[in-house]
Amino acid sequence: MLVCAAVAACSFAPRYSRPPVETPPPRWKESVDWKLAQPADAQSRGPWWSLFGDPTLDTLEARVTGANQNIKAAFARLQEARAQTRVARAAYFPTLTVGPSATRSRVSLNSPLYTNTKPAIGNDFVLDADLSYEIDVWGRVRNSVASARATEQATAADLATLDLSTHAELAADYFTLRGEDTQLELLDRTVEDYRQALELTEHLYNGGAAALADVDQSKAQLESARTQATDARLRRAQTEHAIAVLIGESPSSFRLDPQPLKPEVLPPVLDPGLPSALLERRPDVAAAERRVASANAQIGVARAAYFPVFDLFGRVGFESTQASNWITAPSRLWSIGPSALLTAFDGGRYLAQSAAAHAAYDEQVADYRNTVLTAYQEVEDNLAALRDLESESTSQAAAVAATTGALTQTQYQYKGGVVTYLQVVITENAALSAELTASDIQVRRLTAAVLLIKALGGGWQPRVSGT
Repeated sequence: MLVCAAVAACSFAPRYSRPPVETPPPRWKESVDWKLAQPADAQSRGPWWSLFGDPTLDTLEARVTGANQNIKAAFARLQEARAQTRVARAAYFPTLTVGPSATRSRVSLNSPLYTNTKPAIGNDFVLDADLSYEIDVWGRVRNSVASARATEQATAADLATLDLSTHAELAADYFTLRGEDTQLELLDRTVEDYRQALELTEHLYNGGAAALADVDQSKAQLESARTQATDARLRRAQTEHAIAVLIGESPSSFRLDPQPLKPEVLPPVLDPGLPSALLERRPDVAAAERRVASANAQIGVARAAYFPVFDLFGRVGFESTQASNWITAPSRLWSIGPSALLTAFDGGRYLAQSAAAHAAYDEQVADYRNTVLTAYQEVEDNLAALRDLESESTSQAAAVAATTGALTQTQYQYKGGVVTYLQVVITENAALSAELTASDIQVRRLTAAVLLIKALGGGWQPRVSGT
């Protein structure tokens, strides 16, 4: 018994350890002006979108998890993975089947089983229970359970990744929509200004104070601004439709009232933490690592196929030719005994399965390392974006002020006959372009903040035991 117990403790899966990755740097390369944090940060990372202080965004984000169809599908996949773990764990226990039967049959008179001492036609009443149990000598069952459990954990992390990505996508789309509201307000105001400018130019032309070319240039400028405004409305409608789908609502019935971004709306101050902590906070990194563990356990399953499978069978029940004495002591039957099954020749199938398991492990290790590198890249990208866009915002604000002042002076000069209308058009276009660029930079700064939060793991919490 001791020998059997010792053999049953065997496992052919390699001892698992998290695959090594490139040693994280002590600090972020692009975080020149950022405060370094400890991995055990006490700040809650739950509803991270509330950092932006927008009640409308908070309301939309609250609807995502319960209404988004992709998240519902991912949750169903998690339930399926949990069920598969229970299926694998069931192999720890014996299988018991009960099979009552009652048959009436005739034996061929020419059959070697026929004898003159018993009639050719008879009944057979059977009530038996069969028990079968695989003795997990080589760890096949244990490794199958370990693989299923790791896959379940990876699926749970996939759900967390999708939830984080969907919330981040909604926030990014929301700020894009508000930026389009800002641009639409600016373009509509510009269209009205250009319309008034056209009226003035036409009056000047009718009075002989302006050339016909000035009227044509004014018309062209007005229609160009109208085209830009129409295109902005198209982009806003498409962004609004995308938000509707994210919160599980029909685009036909969903509407957000225009709300241009105010100049004082800025991204929140974020703490990127230490690079080493990123591996603990990102659910996609956790999912990739759990898939490595699952593939490692599958190597043990493949190796166990080279060795015999030991089973224990048992049967107990009653059998009789008459119903009257079916369930009686003389009709009882039983059998018990072990069996072993060893594949003597398989044409290289098990060898190929083992090679496939090793290759799958190598694939998952490479995917895990690539996921870690991508995580570092995303953080560095958005740290750089926030830093440089802040500088761009300052310089662009100066550009807006300069072009606005130049436009005012040019308009006075045109009314005084000092410059041509072409100079007015050039200055007006420069002022419009500067304001549109300033609005675009503001949206990009907010979006970069959202993407940085996503890259840092957002509101993901450590996996709860048993999930």
